[in-house]
Amino acid sequence: MHLSGAQLAAELGLSRARVSQLVSEGKLDGCFTGAGRDRRFDLTKAKIALRQRLDPGQMLGNGAATKKALRAETGSTPEAELDFDAPAPRKAAGPVRDGVLPPNDPDRYELAKIESAEQDARRKRRDNERDEGKWVLAEAAEREAARLLAREVGQFEVALRDAARALADAFSLDAREVRRLLLTQWRTHRGDRAEALAAEAEGVPMTEAERDASV
Repeated sequence: MHLSGAQLAAELGLSRARVSQLVSEGKLDGCFTGAGRDRRFDLTKAKIALRQRLDPGQMLGNGAATKKALRAETGSTPEAELDFDAPAPRKAAGPVRDGVLPPNDPDRYELAKIESAEQDARRKRRDNERDEGKWVLAEAAEREAARLLAREVGQFEVALRDAARALADAFSLDAREVRRLLLTQWRTHRGDRAEALAAEAEGVPMTEAERDASV
């Protein structure tokens, strides 16, 4: 597959400027034909060349996507990747046991750096969205909702007492007894609804937007 510089950059997860830099540094020699706007890259050759020459420090950020693309193309593993200044294949520091890298394995440090960078990015995104008003603390929101609900329930019970008095006057009934019956029915209904809604809330799955947020 022959690609333009922009297309190659997209395939490898690099910037267009970085591709131009790789060309000027000679790291893609033999991987393209033509010059300038007419330059076309052989994708397979470029991936093989970069697998041999990329510096490990370039495997963070956009380089992580490059690394993934190179592995997908060549079927290489982290142990088979080659450093910029050392074309010989790098040997693993020790065998992987039960899916865990040994403490002195270079890939362990690299993976830790990538994970730390991803966590920092998520935290900064979350902080930015919170400052923009997209996020609120669940505890604070719960307290405010409970306060507003309690106020509305109180207002409704006042209205029930007024209704009990009006019914008692209209039908010559005992106002206290009417009020007691109304409040008892209302509180029983409120308790039943609270239990039903709590059970329903426990089974509500995360929305697609919540899953995509990955906070």
